[in-house]
Amino acid sequence: MPSSWSTRREVSPETSRLLIERAHEELIGGNDRDPRLSQIRPLVQDSWRRSLAHLVGAEALPQPELTDEELEAYRKAHPLAEAMGMIRQLLTPDAESGVVIAVGDAVGRLLWVEGDRSIRTLAGRMGFIAGTNWSEAAVGTAAPGTALALGRSVQIHGAEHFNRFAQPWSCTAAPVHDPETRRVLGVIDVTGGADAATPQAQLLVDATARAVEGELLVARLRARAAAPPAPRRARRAAPDAAAAATTLRVLGRDRALLEVAGPGSAAVTELSARHAELLLMLAVHRQGLSAQRLGQLVYGEDAEGTLRAELVRLRKVLERVAPQLVPATRPYRLSTPLHTDAHQVVALLDRGAHRVALTAYRGRVLPDSVAPGVEEFRESVRQALRDALLAEGSVEVLLAFADTDDGSDDTQVLRLALEMLPPRSPRRAGLVARIEKLEA
Repeated sequence: MPSSWSTRREVSPETSRLLIERAHEELIGGNDRDPRLSQIRPLVQDSWRRSLAHLVGAEALPQPELTDEELEAYRKAHPLAEAMGMIRQLLTPDAESGVVIAVGDAVGRLLWVEGDRSIRTLAGRMGFIAGTNWSEAAVGTAAPGTALALGRSVQIHGAEHFNRFAQPWSCTAAPVHDPETRRVLGVIDVTGGADAATPQAQLLVDATARAVEGELLVARLRARAAAPPAPRRARRAAPDAAAAATTLRVLGRDRALLEVAGPGSAAVTELSARHAELLLMLAVHRQGLSAQRLGQLVYGEDAEGTLRAELVRLRKVLERVAPQLVPATRPYRLSTPLHTDAHQVVALLDRGAHRVALTAYRGRVLPDSVAPGVEEFRESVRQALRDALLAEGSVEVLLAFADTDDGSDDTQVLRLALEMLPPRSPRRAGLVARIEKLEA
């Protein structure tokens, strides 16, 4: 096998980037009779139309569908986990290969994203990270989702992507099938520059998918040969590792939403402002809180009597909609993890996915709450987002942050964006005017 992906480059796509971009704009604009569309590959045309049917935005970023804890549990239970060693060996010849390797599940969620560190960082800015959904229904035309939609290997070159943020990239992907039932288990993708979508790349990705299927079959046969006879009594199926998850949505909301997800379904309950504050504090302070400390965080004073009465009411709500979250006592604590959308934003920042984090940031934590603990957590999330964007964010992300309530009057953010813009950028004049107005 060649030692670097750079040796696999062969030819550029037949249709020029400019033609594809203009045809894409015409289709997005509703002109599906533009003659330029006839010069686009039928595979891409069909995928673009499916993307429109799914109401995918041309600049929509994929949203994380799994928290870090859910992702880790799901990966361990996924059938492709045992094949990751083989995939790495076949597709990542060296640490600076110039590509990233992604392995997703049958619905397009990326479970592993590995490979060249610098390329992985750049790809993370468009949301190409573990836990996000890259199906056609989520992001439109892209090799992972289109390969799953068609059930065969696919290559997407640059501007052929439906999402404009993905258009600097090229990719090759192939589905992986169960070797016995032929049910789709997942997808293997290679993403990078033009070298990631050559004929040689497609052969290699296809061969890797077939090798994985063969390895899975061999492993099963060995396990069956070594296993004792199964008892006559049927065993109950093990629950899906990621089947049950609870998320508290507090960003941009005064009445938080509690989402309880199960296999194929989800229940959503709107909480009162006080119940949202209590549950958020227990989610933030996972080690537990005394009644006195919890009262201080929520009421600003020692209010044990009021606190206990409110906790009784919260317990009744949770017993009905999420009994696993009923708080334990002495100290007050949650026995099972409760994820929040605010923690998810911080986790995305830690991964370097700044653009996705900003998209996931729907607003301040419980914005009207004056509970001291909520105010402290609200500020810590806002500051984490701001600091990360100032330190490592691109100019596009900084400009997007400047359009939010948190960044609209932040002159440091505006000045940094101004420094990063090209000298002749038409956006400079507007930034200068905003800065002058704020500093007047």
